[in-house]
Amino acid sequence: MSDQIQFIVEKLNQEPFRKNYNLITFDSLESMQLLQLLNDVLGEIDPKHAVDIREELPEQTAKRMLSLLGILKYKPPGSISDLSAFRQGLVTGSKPVIHPVLYWLLQRTNELKKRAYLARFLVKLEVPAEFLQDDTVADINKQYEELMEAFKNLHKECEQLKTSGLSTAEIRRDISAMEEEKDQLIKRVERLKKRVETVQNHQRMLEIARQLRLEKEREESLAQQKQEQKNQLFHAEQRLQRAQLQLKEMHHAVVDSKPESLMKKLEEEINFNSYLVTEKIPRELESKKNSTYFLQKVVAEPAMSQSDLNALETKINEVNAQINQLIEKRMMKYEPIDSKFSMYRQQASIISRKKEAKAEELQAAKEEMASAERQMLQKTNQAHELEGSEVPKGDEFKHYVNKLRSKNTFYKKKRLEIAEITAEYGILQRTEELLKQRHEAIQQQLQAIEDKKGISGYSYTQEELERVSAVKSEMDEKKGRTLDNMSEMVKKLNIMVAEKKASLAPVIKELRQLRQKCQELTQECDEKKIQYDSCAAGLESNRSTLEQNLEIQLQRAKEEMKAYISPDPQERRKAIREQYTRMILEQENLGKKLREKQKVVRESHGPNMKQIKMWQDFEQLMECKRECFLKQQNQTAIGQVIQEGGKDRLVL
Repeated sequence: MSDQIQFIVEKLNQEPFRKNYNLITFDSLESMQLLQLLNDVLGEIDPKHAVDIREELPEQTAKRMLSLLGILKYKPPGSISDLSAFRQGLVTGSKPVIHPVLYWLLQRTNELKKRAYLARFLVKLEVPAEFLQDDTVADINKQYEELMEAFKNLHKECEQLKTSGLSTAEIRRDISAMEEEKDQLIKRVERLKKRVETVQNHQRMLEIARQLRLEKEREESLAQQKQEQKNQLFHAEQRLQRAQLQLKEMHHAVVDSKPESLMKKLEEEINFNSYLVTEKIPRELESKKNSTYFLQKVVAEPAMSQSDLNALETKINEVNAQINQLIEKRMMKYEPIDSKFSMYRQQASIISRKKEAKAEELQAAKEEMASAERQMLQKTNQAHELEGSEVPKGDEFKHYVNKLRSKNTFYKKKRLEIAEITAEYGILQRTEELLKQRHEAIQQQLQAIEDKKGISGYSYTQEELERVSAVKSEMDEKKGRTLDNMSEMVKKLNIMVAEKKASLAPVIKELRQLRQKCQELTQECDEKKIQYDSCAAGLESNRSTLEQNLEIQLQRAKEEMKAYISPDPQERRKAIREQYTRMILEQENLGKKLREKQKVVRESHGPNMKQIKMWQDFEQLMECKRECFLKQQNQTAIGQVIQEGGKDRLVL
């Protein structure tokens, strides 16, 4: 329960509620505030329920909430499975009733919004059977069902389009492709126009083609009108069939009937209807009123505890015992006089109960017969709408049944494949989760080892270094290409400079003497100025450098001292002394391992070389044996050939 309340509070603090509750404030809400909060959540799911419950009666609020919860297919948990107790708790704003409802609603808000939206259009309006006997009402009801089916199909298509994953980039690509196709078609039309203009009587041919197109469009419209008229004819035939069926029933009722039998039948029907109007329906109405009165009375009462219920049960048992005692006293007092009357009363009550039961059976039979007639008409119409105008019979029906069986087998096979694929997908998904958990555990272990060794972030730094090295190699390649281009440009510029020098050589000769004098004077001036500037700059730079170094050294000394005397081991690890100490220890350990490895290599070098020499000798020996074996086989084969040749000569 605490997890449920925590979840409810978190959801209510988020959009679109933004209640800013905590566990204490939420638990301290009164019953009216809880009901208003539940109503706000229901209003978020279905905007029609966004009302203030203070402006309506408690019975109306409970009825409205119960109807919406029924549409959303909410089932009370096991602890409040009794519907009357659930209703009473909903009216009084009981926390054990409201909290599970809020938890269930907030878990699946988006799904319930969709369900509430669809319920506005897909909750079927039940029409009484006697009203469907009217042709107009039946046609309107059929159109209503067809529109409902059309809405279902359109909603499915809309959901498929939403989940199809079409992005704006794909749509833009399609639009650009269609624009290109449009341009190509325009160019093609222009080319065709240019070709047609060279043909004689092209205007007349174009006019004939236009007339042909108009006639084809007219033919399509006539075909559409023909189809509409066929549909109208089909509906008219259906109405005619219903009218003929009613006429046939009336003929059957009239055939071999006399005025006396018709009057008797009408009297029976009038008696039955009068019994319903005068006795059965008023009695049922009175019982419904009484039950409604008692239910309203129960709803109006405050919530009852278990002790109150136990007290009421005790009081009921006492009243029942008193009633039984009074009945026994009355029977003992009036038994000799009322014995016959009591027998007649019992017989009358039995007959009345039988009469009521038979009336209910007759009413149910009439409703069942009307429903069967409607289903028969519906099935007949469906059979007419399918591939033929008649219902399959005999061998055709058997063939149809066999076809359905084969399809059912194929469907079961595919469903089994889907189940296997779903199971495999679940296994793969679980494997993926396990691998992710294992990867996270390994990462945590690696991080712990790095922290233990004092190299926290080593793996991350290594990955970053690899990435930076890859980027650096790419940049080096780009720089190499850029340098090649720059070298070519420098060569071209050198050639151009040489050409310019050759053209400016005479002018340069004239200016050399003046330039030399100018250079001497400028050099002397520059030397003096450089001496002054260098002296001033050197002094200034030395001063600023010394100040900066002094500040840096002071700051480092402060940080080093702070880290060194810090009680936190993490801070002491950051000290330079500790870092260098760890690095020295690591390098010493590494050097020790390398020296040990070098010693092992030196000790095993001689035996390893001897073993290599022995393997080489063994390889030469095996090679010699192989050659000897091959030579022996060749000699044996030659001897066999010679022997066979000698035998052949002897035979000859």
